[in-house]
Parts: sequence; structure tokens; C-alpha cells
Amino acid sequence: MSNTASQIKFGTDGWRAIIADTYTFENVKILSQAVADYLGSGKRVAVGYDTRFMSANFAEAASVVLKSNGIEAYLSDRPTPTPALSFAVKSLKLDLGIMITASHNPAEYNGFKIKNSSGGGASQEITREVEGLIGKSPLKDNASADSIKKVDIIKDYIKFIRNYIDLKKIKNKKFRVLVDSMYGSGDSFIAEVLKGTNIRLEFMRNTINPSFAGGRPEPVEENLKELKERVRKEKFDLGIALDGDADRIAAVACGGVFIHPQKILGLLALHLNQDRHFSGGLVKTICGSTMMDNIAEFLGIKLYETPVGFKYISNLMETEDIVAGGEEAGGMGVKGYIPERDGTMAGLLLIEMMVYRNKNMLKILNETEAKFGKYYYVRQDFHLKKRVEPKKENLPNQLLGKQVVDIKDYDGIKLICEDQSWLMFRGSGTEPIMRTYAEAKSLARAKKLLVLAKAIILKDGV
Repeated sequence: MSNTASQIKFGTDGWRAIIADTYTFENVKILSQAVADYLGSGKRVAVGYDTRFMSANFAEAASVVLKSNGIEAYLSDRPTPTPALSFAVKSLKLDLGIMITASHNPAEYNGFKIKNSSGGGASQEITREVEGLIGKSPLKDNASADSIKKVDIIKDYIKFIRNYIDLKKIKNKKFRVLVDSMYGSGDSFIAEVLKGTNIRLEFMRNTINPSFAGGRPEPVEENLKELKERVRKEKFDLGIALDGDADRIAAVACGGVFIHPQKILGLLALHLNQDRHFSGGLVKTICGSTMMDNIAEFLGIKLYETPVGFKYISNLMETEDIVAGGEEAGGMGVKGYIPERDGTMAGLLLIEMMVYRNKNMLKILNETEAKFGKYYYVRQDFHLKKRVEPKKENLPNQLLGKQVVDIKDYDGIKLICEDQSWLMFRGSGTEPIMRTYAEAKSLARAKKLLVLAKAIILKDGV
């Protein structure tokens, strides 16, 4: 059992591993037993799964273990977005949620996410306690698969979002929107939300393909060439891309202009504050864009900054008045909903923003950048021989001729310059990878900052 315990480790957002390597039925069951030991009998848990190979079977195996331990398992009757699973946990007042997904990872991976009773991501305290229980008690999996309760957790999810979105205002608008589901569990649920409106939706990659056509369901610009091209050629007003479990978003404005998730967060904050008149602060992570600072200052709302990982944003959404929070990878959470990411909800709010302002997304984006600054955000990951962080004392006090005026080091090291450009180093917690981020008011400077980051890493002998 000790070997199994060493194989199962929770990262920033759940446990992920390669199918048939360490992601096996045995390990999924052993982890489910640890979750059952953490909860105790008499509790209730929702179990969901994505469109990956064998995800439904892994979810059923986890449910059988829970049932065998006296825990009522509510197993989704079909592939479901992670946010729908989170919503079910919260709305049904369950004790926990388990989502079988590897999110945006390649097809050979699968994973296991835990959601708390509010629908938010499980804290480190919870995942560490579960990890500590792995292999501590004998596996119980004697319940019949036929005894597992299969439920439709999509219906109430769609109903809630239809009430959240201003369908009355949207109804007669005829914006054209292209949705790229990237073969994930986001499917075409946006169409169910917008049923009865004149929004003209089209979908691509919204079938089940466990191999993801040889790609990976990650909504980053290099994976969205077809979406960008179709939005440009076919003159769509907006393109939306969802990741494998539909909790993250990227967007494309007409003309094929990629909208970085950092900017999507700003657009959501502006829309919810100015158009929907929601109160609350704005949350970004330490590697978030300076545009968020400018927007928060203009709106007169509090700006919160967290370490990387949406669970930190989730925690704030449960304890503070937050209008919107987001991460650089495209996870967005909004007020009056679950304290979690939802790519579908974020995409619908972008459509709603176009309706409220009666402008396509490119016009809205251009106006936003004219008012709050046009920032260029870039990232590069370096694979190293060993896990080493750059030493703070070895870092320069100038970056490409601009004075460093502030240093943040509570999650990685971020050097902020006098012209608002910045460079950040953040090592992976599990692999010998150094992630470098940079932002500047010109793309050339942002790219040069990453070149400088590489030189600094090499100088430190990494």
C-alpha cells in the first residue's frame, strides 16, 4: 500500500496520471476508499466524469467504493462539465464531489478532482488528509454497480444558468457565436441555455473523441488555429473555446483576434459591475495582468491577489464579496454562483456583454484596451535537470533598462519595473520545470523579458 500512496499525489487541481500506468482501477478505488475514510458513513457524494477514455467506468468504480462504505453516491448519467458537478454538490447540499477528469491534459491522462461541500476546489488541508488515509484501511468494493443511483445533474445546472443570464435582454439579438468544445464535456450545453433566443450559435469539435483528435483540450492560442480562422473568415462576432472539462475558457474576437484569459477576466468585471450593477472586489493571481489593477482602480473596487491556483480564489469567493475572480489559465468565477470556475458561464456572460453594449467583442476589447492599457502577456516553461529556484539575491535590480521597483516572492519571484512591465519565475511543485511569465506594454519587450529570464536561469546553473 505504501507504493500506492507514493503514486497518488494531489497537485494544484487534483491527482492526474497516465491511464494504465499509475492511473488504474486499483488506484482509483484505493483513493476512493481514502475519501470514504475521510468522510465516514452516512454522507452523500456526487460523482461526475468527462469524455476521456474509460472515464465513465472509473467514475462507476469510485461510486461502488463509496456505496460499499455506506456513502450515498449520485453518479452522473452522462459526461458532464466539472462546474455542473460542483453546482450539484452545492445545490443538493451534498458533503463532497468527485470529478473524474484530467482537464486539459493529453488523452493518455485521467484524473481525480475533489470538490468541497460548497462546490469549490478542495483545500490543501483536505487533500493532504485524504492522502494520509491512502492504504490505511482495507478496500471495500462489494456493492453492486446496479445499486448506484444515476442522476441527471445537467438539468438543474442549465436551469440555474438560464435564470442567471439575462435571457430577456438577449432574446432578440442576432450575434453570431462559434463555440469550440475541444471534444470535451462542455459539449453544446450553451445552446440549451440560449434556447429560444436569436443568438446564432455554431459548434465545432463538440462530439466525443477520447483521443481529442491527437491534440490536447487546452484552450491556449496555439490549439485554436481553426477557431481563429473560422471566426475571421465567417465573420463571427465572438468565438468561445472550452477546455476538456469545461471549467476554463479562451475567446476569439471577430477578425480572429485571440483574447487572452487575463483580458476576459477584466471584461467580466466591467460587465458585471457596470452593466449588471453587481458589487464586489476583483481577484487575480500573482501572475495576473496589470490591467486588472487599472480596472479595479477605475471601478473603485478592492483588488485581491492570491497565489497561483483557483482554490485560493475559491476560498476568497466563500469569505469575501467578490464580483469576479480568475487565473491566467482561463478559469473564471463570478458572483452569485458556485465558488468555482465555469467556462460556459464566462462565455455566456461575454455574449451578454455584447448584447448590453450592442457591440461585437472586438469593439469592446479595443475600447477596454484604449482605456486601461494594452498589455502583452507571454509565458515560457523551461525543463531543467533539477528543481531549483533562482536566488533572490542574484536577481538584477534593472530589467532591460527599467528599474525594478517592487519584488513579490510569496509564490515564486516576481520583479516589477517602473514602467509596469514585469518578469516572474515560478517553479513547478512536482516537476523540474521553471515557469517564466512576463508582461509589458509592447510585445517586443515582453518577449525580450523571457529571453532575459532564460539567461538568468542559466546563470544560476539550473
